[in-house]
Amino acid sequence: MLRVHRSVVLSATIVVLSSCSPQPETPPAPAATAPAGALDPSKLPRGPRVYVTNERSGNLTVFDAHTNTAIATIHLGKRPRGIKLAPDGTTLYVALSGSPIAGPGVDEKTLPPPDRSADGIGVFDTNQMKLLKVIHAGTDPEQLAVSKDGKQLFVANEDAATASIVDVESGKIVSTVKVGGEPEGVERTPDGTLVYVTSEEDNEVFVLDPTRGTIVAQVKTSPRPRSVGFLPDGSRAYVTSENGNAIDVLDTRRHRVLTTIKLTSDLLRPMGIAVAPDGSHLYVTLGRGKGVAIIDTKTNTVVSTIEVGERPWGIAISPDGRTLYTANGPSNDVTVVDVGARSVTVRVKAGDSPWGAVFVP
Repeated sequence: MLRVHRSVVLSATIVVLSSCSPQPETPPAPAATAPAGALDPSKLPRGPRVYVTNERSGNLTVFDAHTNTAIATIHLGKRPRGIKLAPDGTTLYVALSGSPIAGPGVDEKTLPPPDRSADGIGVFDTNQMKLLKVIHAGTDPEQLAVSKDGKQLFVANEDAATASIVDVESGKIVSTVKVGGEPEGVERTPDGTLVYVTSEEDNEVFVLDPTRGTIVAQVKTSPRPRSVGFLPDGSRAYVTSENGNAIDVLDTRRHRVLTTIKLTSDLLRPMGIAVAPDGSHLYVTLGRGKGVAIIDTKTNTVVSTIEVGERPWGIAISPDGRTLYTANGPSNDVTVVDVGARSVTVRVKAGDSPWGAVFVP
């Protein structure tokens, strides 16, 4: 993602879509605030949670998914953005970056130098509720994916136009692969054999073989591809295109675009993507379009749009498919929406510029 857009898009709000009955907007919920490692997890309510990265405040907001309230805020480091859950169900990986944030139209030559000591992937334990360590993963990590066996991380290094393959146990980079300019979205196929990396600058998806550390295919997309989502069977990939106002549907066996789902307005900017557990629908955040588009994967058509808040970006879905969580940064909050009813349930305050969200059962 270009830095000139970062402060706008990343200052997202989080929207929670839930099966509970509609509630009015809530004031900021009291939450335990602590530096990494200083929180007593035994004093927090147990059960499913939503973890949200806050880019500007450098911390993690933890929400109780039953009550839709913030229960903790934990310091992580500079610019936490992409966040993924490991296969063990208790380890979170968070992309941290020391690159300065730039607003729209800012000349990057006028910015302070990046703090490369802040770059890395934070390893967070959800049982202990603390940051265990930071793994070196190349410069300016933005998003990442985790291998199916949990042994490797695949990291987009935005400033270097590379993807790093990182061994989790040793914490070392085992391979650095050249991809297109401004790599953004990173996602592995459901079977774990390939990794897709989007290049915002080159308008391409790079298909990486993680075993060999080589690019096996490049697929041209609509302008400024951001995120990737796969159907559960891995047969198709969906790529959001911010400047193309579209979602490209890719054949993952032939590595080509099958069709393009065009949105009706230039204000609708596809950003984050979540796939329903049964693969029947996609949920796409629309940035300045203030909503979430619901797409039927059988017909590849938009069947509904839900207004959720200012510039929604990051998005997560509960394992039962009933609740969505979207990050809408300018309002620094989380909104809850019932997927079945297709309506907003509640909005809950997060930190400064919420960016990514993940559901932990």
